[in-house]
Parts: sequence; C-alpha cells; structure tokens
Amino acid sequence: MKYIGIIPARYASTRFSGKPLADMKGKPMIQRVYEQVSGVLDSVCVATDDSRIEATVKAFGGQAVMTSGNHRSGTDRCQEAYAKVGAGYDIIINIQGDEPFIRPEQIETLKACFADESVHIATLVKPFRPDDNFETALFNPNSPKVVLNKNNEALYFSRSVIPYLRGKHHSEWLPSHSYYKHIGLYAYRAAVLREITLLPPSPLELAESLEQLRWLENGYKIKAGITHTETIGIDTPEDLEKALLYL
Repeated sequence: MKYIGIIPARYASTRFSGKPLADMKGKPMIQRVYEQVSGVLDSVCVATDDSRIEATVKAFGGQAVMTSGNHRSGTDRCQEAYAKVGAGYDIIINIQGDEPFIRPEQIETLKACFADESVHIATLVKPFRPDDNFETALFNPNSPKVVLNKNNEALYFSRSVIPYLRGKHHSEWLPSHSYYKHIGLYAYRAAVLREITLLPPSPLELAESLEQLRWLENGYKIKAGITHTETIGIDTPEDLEKALLYL
C-alpha cells in the first residue's frame, strides 16, 4: 500500500491568524510538521487556501496544492487535495498542521492499522495516566475522550468524561479505569474518504462539535491505534510561546 500525508493548513484563524507561518526558531510551523512526517510516508502535501502558505511550502522544497476556502473541515480539504494530487495512493493520512512535535512512530502506528483489510478509517488515542489531574485532563472539554471496544474500535467520542464510573469519587476514576484521550490524527482508505465527505452533518456531530461522530452515526468503524506519546497542539500565540520553550 502507498501512503500520502496531507496537511490541511488555513491562514485565517480566529485565535491565531497566520499560524502555519509562525516562526519556530528559524522555520515556519508548517515546515516543522512537514519534516516530522515526510520520512515515513510515500508522499506529503500541504493543502491550503492561501498563496502565502503555498509559496512558503514550495520555498523549503515541499509539495503544496491550493484548495477551496469554503471547506467546513480538514477532512473535506484533504479530499479535494487527494483528488488533485493523490492518484495512485491507497491511504490518506490527515495530519494536523499545528502539531510540529508529531512523532514518526505515531504515523507508523496509524499505518499499521491498515494491515487489517477491514479497516477503513483509523485514528490515534492515548491513555490518560492514573496520576493525571482530573479537572485539567479528564474533565477538559477541549480534550475529547473515546471509549473503545475489545477490538480497539471506537464506540463513541465525547467532550464529556466517558464512561461515568458509578460508585466511585472522581478522584478514583483515573486510577480505577483506563480512559483514552483522542489524538486528532486520521487515516482513511481513498474510497472511504470520498464517501464521508459527502455525508451531511449529523445530530451527534452537531451536539458535540466532533466530525468523527458523523462517521460513526453512518455506520463506519474507526480503528484506534494506541500511542503513549503526548502531542502538543498550538491553538494560540500563548501555546506557541510554550512550544518554543519545549523546542
């Protein structure tokens, strides 16, 4: 199988305009993401709606494709990019453009999910640690949680804490049960990517503002690869300052 990584990258952002071009010690953020994953994929392409991002990617030797500015999600942008440059690739990996510390082994974990021919969509999850803080980790609505079945397929994603651990105080939940944080990295077989982008928004998706619920509501299975590496997403200028210290 051949794998293409597509990195959706918008210039406009309510919390951090121009984020993909933010300087990270001499390299724009989008370049750091690109370089982190390019060694473990057959091809990598940035899908953008802004000529400044396109020019920046091409300047460091990367591949970029212009896409519509009207897409409602990164998944939709990936589909347009794949239609333009993805001929011959079997699996599309949707890589967040604001995660410059993504690890190559996380990409390998996603790829390994497709050794099973029945897998059509895959994503990553990370177990919460028993000593994580309940309020800032498990109870954080900006960190979606996921419940898995015995085959490591997603049963449900939620911004709420799932499952509810009846009969125990909140302070006992993490030490008593395996909770999983969802890492927003997706991989799809090419035909499935096209199918899910044609689906209308679903009730659960609209309720939780999580697009993967649309896929579950329509009967698609989502395989979960497990990673133990924390990702560092950058949503605001303040996040960037913390990332620069980490870098």
